[in-house]
Amino acid sequence: MAVTDEAILKIKEMITSGRLAPGDRLPPEKELSESLGLSRSSLREAVKALEVIRVLDVRRGDGTYVTSLEPRLLLEALSFVIDLHDDKSVLEIFGVRRILEPAATGLAAMRVSDEEVAELTELVDRAAADDIEALVEHDLVFHSKIVKASGNDYLAELIDSISSHTVRARIWRGLTQGSVIDRTIAEHSGIVSALREHDAELASARALTHIAGIEDWLRTAVGATSDPIPRPLAEDDAALDDAASDDAVAPAAGADSLRRTTPTTKE
Repeated sequence: MAVTDEAILKIKEMITSGRLAPGDRLPPEKELSESLGLSRSSLREAVKALEVIRVLDVRRGDGTYVTSLEPRLLLEALSFVIDLHDDKSVLEIFGVRRILEPAATGLAAMRVSDEEVAELTELVDRAAADDIEALVEHDLVFHSKIVKASGNDYLAELIDSISSHTVRARIWRGLTQGSVIDRTIAEHSGIVSALREHDAELASARALTHIAGIEDWLRTAVGATSDPIPRPLAEDDAALDDAASDDAVAPAAGADSLRRTTPTTKE
């Protein structure tokens, strides 16, 4: 085992054993290296690695601290990896979402409160019936609220990380498939109805049908064009506005139309 790997494992053991808790400051470098039987250079490398994955927070002039260790922080590394996906893996990302999100929706059905159901109902009622940009925003917020209602923070953050990387595909569908807005709103309404009844099996089944429908469409759409799903050219929110309001886009435009769009994430 490499010396740096050993140092990482020893710091990890200090955290998992409770010797270091979230927010705690690590002992000074000299003291910590001696107590762990490590060189100061290997300890520094271990600290750098753990800082990258948001386990440690190095504050210059103040010391090194254990972060909050919240799922949101720890899953940032996964989000970075997903950022590197190529066009061929978009369907695989949807496949992961298809496995995880129905399970989270089933959990939410058992735990969701009346207030949360009321919020989801209002969200569906306010969904615009003629605006692609608004539909994408609505879709992201809607599914995020449901997975958070599952009560499993790690599952919720994992699904949010995955979902935020499927925005371009959702825009593409909105631009090229007729009646997608009405269909999406109707399917969301059905999911909320199952949540209101606390019917976990029905809620999970409706979520599965909803996500699988998008995945099936994407598989067909990708197979029908030689163009890849283009990566965003700029982090410019106006590009999404342009795509949503461009009446000249025809259903046959396919992936080409997405070259004017960029994914934006909400919540």
